Amino acid sequence: MEPYYAGWLSLVPPILAITLALISKEVVFSLLTGILSGTFIYSIGIGLNPAAGTVGTALDLMADSADLYIIFFVSLLGALVYVISMAGGSKAYGKWASSKIKSRKLALAATALLGIIIFIDDYFNCLTVGTVMKPLTDKYKVSRAKLAYIIDCTAAPVCIISPISSWAAAVGSNLEATGFYANGFKVFLSTIPMNLYAILSIIMIFMIIVSGKDYGPMTSAESMAEKGFLGAVRQDNEMLDSSTDRGTVGDMLLPIVMLIVFSVLAMLYTGGFFTTGPSYMSFGTAFGSCETSKSLAWGGLGALFIAMIMFVPRNLMTFRQFMNGVTEGIKTMIPACCILFLAWTIGAVCRDILQTPEFVSSLLAQANIPKFLLPAMVFVIAAFLSFSTGTAWGTFSILIPIIAPVANILAPELLTVSLSATLAGSVFGDNCSPISDTTILSSAGTECNHIDHVTTQLPYALTVAACCFAGYITAGLSGSNMIFTLAVSVACLAAAFFTLYRIDSKRKLARRPADIVE
Repeated sequence: MEPYYAGWLSLVPPILAITLALISKEVVFSLLTGILSGTFIYSIGIGLNPAAGTVGTALDLMADSADLYIIFFVSLLGALVYVISMAGGSKAYGKWASSKIKSRKLALAATALLGIIIFIDDYFNCLTVGTVMKPLTDKYKVSRAKLAYIIDCTAAPVCIISPISSWAAAVGSNLEATGFYANGFKVFLSTIPMNLYAILSIIMIFMIIVSGKDYGPMTSAESMAEKGFLGAVRQDNEMLDSSTDRGTVGDMLLPIVMLIVFSVLAMLYTGGFFTTGPSYMSFGTAFGSCETSKSLAWGGLGALFIAMIMFVPRNLMTFRQFMNGVTEGIKTMIPACCILFLAWTIGAVCRDILQTPEFVSSLLAQANIPKFLLPAMVFVIAAFLSFSTGTAWGTFSILIPIIAPVANILAPELLTVSLSATLAGSVFGDNCSPISDTTILSSAGTECNHIDHVTTQLPYALTVAACCFAGYITAGLSGSNMIFTLAVSVACLAAAFFTLYRIDSKRKLARRPADIVE
């Protein structure tokens, strides 16, 4: 369908959906409202029947924007988690991990480190780390909101600074497409030290873990978790009651390890690494050329097959019980798949028919801003665009071809840091947007209420983003001095974190007498 340049009206669907979601806590209704508002604007703009055009366009976009491979992978992962629990693998792993990791802080640190280690793809990170760490963090009464936050902030932020990841290759190809660079991957490497949001997000996680301090809605979530209310959207009691006591740690870990192995091999295969011929392909090139969603689906199917040949012949369950477990596991992922499906659709409304990215990009191109503010303004624009559309990849794909020539003309010495700011802002917006796929998958992987995850993570993400803004202003004033910029950014983060914690603590202490009276 032909796009329609809606100008300011192109911002209505994401703003409406996000506002309704935060107010009503009803994600599906909010996303549907945002989608229909966008298709209504489109229908009026190009002269379609307001009723038929609105509904028809929405249905067409839903059909076109769906990534069935990701839906398949998410469903298979739900099935894998369910049958592992039925086999007693989760129970055995929980007992084993409890004997090795003896404190709450170590459990949180292990979660963060595992998230950093799984750096190949953010989708894979969100779902796998949650699956592995839930039994352990539940034992130490870590809220699902905090687990989701740690996983979300070690997914995209880690992938965007990892040289071997699907993100690295995507950025490299976009840089080469501008015509300014012959080796996009080399330029991507140069952006890593100044990708402030990714670096500060990781530092923020360990500051929270080491200090044991929280502020904002996360404090309430952790307080409820201490009382036994973890905030899970479904409880595993039914699974655990029906699970056998003959499961082993291997029954938990081996299928997950094989999921990783099969997924990586599938990525290399779909990226052409195993293709015979005279040309040589590096790992990085293969990951950049791979079909990620198809590869993950293959990996999920392979891991489920491994689970079947591990569990059924040992009589941990019958074949019929295994298949029933697969069905029940898929059912648990239906809400996440529904939200993901609608998030893709509203992204398509903004990106494909209302041209939101083009509108926001034009504002940047027309803005007459001082040179030293360029990186900071690029960060803000990328963040807003990514937050509104729910996609980091779509954001930097649109902005990189604009930022490169603008920065090259306006301030060549700030070109690299401006590209870093583009990537950082894209990840920030994606990281905290309610309609972002990685945010949704972080909620799904931890079985956390989606809006709870968004509202508890948002204060932390905004704190990091504010420090990034200060850091990019510093970079503009110092001529991209990396050491000075990083030092100022980290100092701002430490000061902001402890100041906000003290303010939040005093506010809650002041309210406590009133609570007692009530």
